[in-house]
Amino acid sequence: MSVVANTPYDQLKVGDSAELVRVCTQDDFIVFATASGNYNPMHLVATDEAGDEPREPIAPAMWIGSLISAVLGNMLPGAGTIYKSQHLKFEGHAKAGDELLISAKVLAKGAAREVVLETAVHRRADNARLVVGEAVVVAPDRAVETHEQDVPGLVVQSHRHFDALIKLAEPLDPIPTAVIAPEDANSLGGALLAHRHTIITPILIGDPEKIAAAAKEIDASLDGIEIVEADTSKDAAHFGVDLVDQGKARAVMKGHLHTNELLKACLRKENGLRTGRRLTHSFVMDVPGVSHPIIVSDAAINIAPDLLTKVDIVQNAIDVAHAIGIDQPKVGVLSAVETVNAQIPSSIDGALLSKMAERGQITGGIVDGPLAMDNAVDLAAARIKGITSPVAGRAEVLVVPNLDAGNMLAKQLIFVGRADGAGIVLGASVPIILNSRADSDKSRLASCAVAALHHARQTGRTRAAAAP
Repeated sequence: MSVVANTPYDQLKVGDSAELVRVCTQDDFIVFATASGNYNPMHLVATDEAGDEPREPIAPAMWIGSLISAVLGNMLPGAGTIYKSQHLKFEGHAKAGDELLISAKVLAKGAAREVVLETAVHRRADNARLVVGEAVVVAPDRAVETHEQDVPGLVVQSHRHFDALIKLAEPLDPIPTAVIAPEDANSLGGALLAHRHTIITPILIGDPEKIAAAAKEIDASLDGIEIVEADTSKDAAHFGVDLVDQGKARAVMKGHLHTNELLKACLRKENGLRTGRRLTHSFVMDVPGVSHPIIVSDAAINIAPDLLTKVDIVQNAIDVAHAIGIDQPKVGVLSAVETVNAQIPSSIDGALLSKMAERGQITGGIVDGPLAMDNAVDLAAARIKGITSPVAGRAEVLVVPNLDAGNMLAKQLIFVGRADGAGIVLGASVPIILNSRADSDKSRLASCAVAALHHARQTGRTRAAAAP
């Protein structure tokens, strides 16, 4: 734990200065709203002042101004400082993701340990001045060394990314979806929930009696929903692929059957769903406290992928990112280290995939690797390691070395990080919605939303065209 020292009044000199860097996030705006009671939608809701056009929320001006107190209370003069006054002039705005430089400089010293400081906040990317002002404080009378405070962290446990995806998918025409063996409450409930949100038109394939029993268990009506009878889950999987081949279904959704059984039918040689690209799985993760969705791939299908398989994993994950609105996704290829090590195959794959993207063999995103998990998702960790990259610290897609790593990472995010995960398989002629028994209703709904958005992108029906 690092030691923090203050500067008492008699050691302060005119011209002394201090600064710190802070990246602002949407969660900061939510925490500020909760603490202050200021629920101005300008800072919380992605609409313009008239409420009819998309717009990224802007940082509350007083939240930006409050960052100055961190410099005064922690650095200059530091521990023991008491505010007397603070003048602020706001000259610009910040948005989530902006890196801010907060600074203070001693202008004058007065009686009774009074100190006047010039204060400012700049946006680092363009050095734009957002806040200027002047603070008057009472400086501490003696030197104090303290350890950095271990303050409990705050996590905003909302799933706004999934809410946004569902909102984007709802105006689209429902995608006809072959739901394979929805013979338990969870799998049937997920399909019917997506149907109620007009995201899919389910075609239920399985044992009609078991489907009816599952509907009764969740008190749901099956009126108006097509049911195709199948004696076994294997038959149901093949019937579902037949519907795709006949043009009656545009997506496949896993119900109460083993994933391998479903994929075997999808990959059959005659009238299957093969395209020439490997089938790969992506988890779209909505992680509390992270300002963007995180895509983890491959966590469910390819056990120990070789380099060529990883090329398809990366390309499919980029396609998923495009579908959910990330125009140029930043892809971090994970390894245990962030430098190439001949003894660690995943580090070599990371470097090769990065170079392949540079040469146009992978398109649509920025790929960098190898990256360790910390410096892939955390800017501070990337800086400490001296990594200069548009991806490091900002990765939106995480490509894991193998299925073990991907499965563990996804489940850690879900069960420890309180994330929700939407599962989808790409590489087939239609998206395959892959849910697990433990998935929440929001996860199942978001999985269908991702499939619908991908289908809309592939068929040329854009979200803008689908808007009411």
